[in-house]
Amino acid sequence: MAEKKVSKYLSNLEKTFAKDNPVLLNAAKIFHDLDQIEYDLGLIEEDETTASQYSWWPVITLIGGNSTAKSRFINSYLGTDQQFSGIQASVHKFTVLLHNNQSAPATLPGTALDVDHRYPFYQISQKIEQLQQGEGKRINSYLELKTVQSDRLKGKLFIDAPNAGATSATPIITMLTTHVIENSDIVLVFSDVFETSNSLTTEIIEQISIHQDSNKFIFLIDAPAATFYPTKSSEIISSWQRRLADIGLNTGQFILLPNQEHSANTQNPPQFNEIDQRLGNVDHDRSYRILNALEKSIHEIENVVIPEVKEGIDSWKERVNMSSLVVLGSIAALLVFAELQIGIIDLIFDPIIGPAILLAIISILLPLHMIMGKVQAKYIVSRLNARQKELHLMENIGELFESNLTFSRMLLNFSEPAGWTKKTKARLAHLSDQAKQLVQALNDSFSTYNDRNPNESE
Repeated sequence: MAEKKVSKYLSNLEKTFAKDNPVLLNAAKIFHDLDQIEYDLGLIEEDETTASQYSWWPVITLIGGNSTAKSRFINSYLGTDQQFSGIQASVHKFTVLLHNNQSAPATLPGTALDVDHRYPFYQISQKIEQLQQGEGKRINSYLELKTVQSDRLKGKLFIDAPNAGATSATPIITMLTTHVIENSDIVLVFSDVFETSNSLTTEIIEQISIHQDSNKFIFLIDAPAATFYPTKSSEIISSWQRRLADIGLNTGQFILLPNQEHSANTQNPPQFNEIDQRLGNVDHDRSYRILNALEKSIHEIENVVIPEVKEGIDSWKERVNMSSLVVLGSIAALLVFAELQIGIIDLIFDPIIGPAILLAIISILLPLHMIMGKVQAKYIVSRLNARQKELHLMENIGELFESNLTFSRMLLNFSEPAGWTKKTKARLAHLSDQAKQLVQALNDSFSTYNDRNPNESE
């Protein structure tokens, strides 16, 4: 197998983490080993990497309803000293907020996010195009990047999602919503989301339910300042906990925010300390998310990619064999008809004419079998490409299927895709073990087993 070069994406990641994050540096190297396996199988191209599916930045997403709570919070928490209408994102766009030392904020188009490997929307236009042809070119209608001078943004990305009360759950908005929740380390969900009833709100609740065990959700309750007393605060939080439990949301941290329009200390109310504490650990959340994504990528080859290709192979063989049986049945019917009309049974058993007839039948059947195999393969490839879009896979499963259409494999009865061998499975198992060791190394950075230094010798 040809040696795959390290992709530019991974090369840049390795430079980023070379000095201060050995866990993520090693994770990037394991991703390259995984890329080599996928490249050998024909699932990805030379400069592609599975690591590009995930954001390696610490990401915090903000999801709000139809009130101004989210916008007021952004301006107050980031200390922008602007009216909320000046910094909030368009209600129909996903806005990435990025730290910048310049006092004047800048707004950049969505293409800035699409082409930069550092951001969580890298090459997202390709996924948009897969969902709806022509929309990939309109990426600026869905994304934008804003720079803000705020210390709380240093080393982090905030994603301001479209207001749920003003946006419909189109396939693209649904895909982007799923994408940001999956790639976020913390999701700040404002309570006004649950005050709105529309298709996007339903989709957001479903995504929160799917990922609620990840401990990434903080529910922010916007409350008037007049109700902000310890006893009253507990009652409000308990009420919201019961309300969300009724719709299947049972985990997450609840923080009651005083209404910023009436708060005396708009930039640093006490409740922001809780958020600061949680966001202070976002780097560790990011590391665990990346390691989890690494293990997921490893296991998806065996549990998702290969089964899809095997199913395609089985379906292809069934369709080709059925077509061949139809042809054989037609030939048999012709022979029976010829026997009834002119009597050819003696010719079949003739030592000279019989083999010639058999050879003629084989010379017809073999090319027909190959032709039918190619024709049926086009249908299977089209179906696999549709499944690839449906499952949001970057791996080209249709390409792996087509690599099995060699002359020998079309004639012989095979079930495993080309290249899917015990050696490949062992390589994947080894990478999985390495990923688990990185999780253990990350755990050891917080504590030591039995209060011993892991570097001590016996």
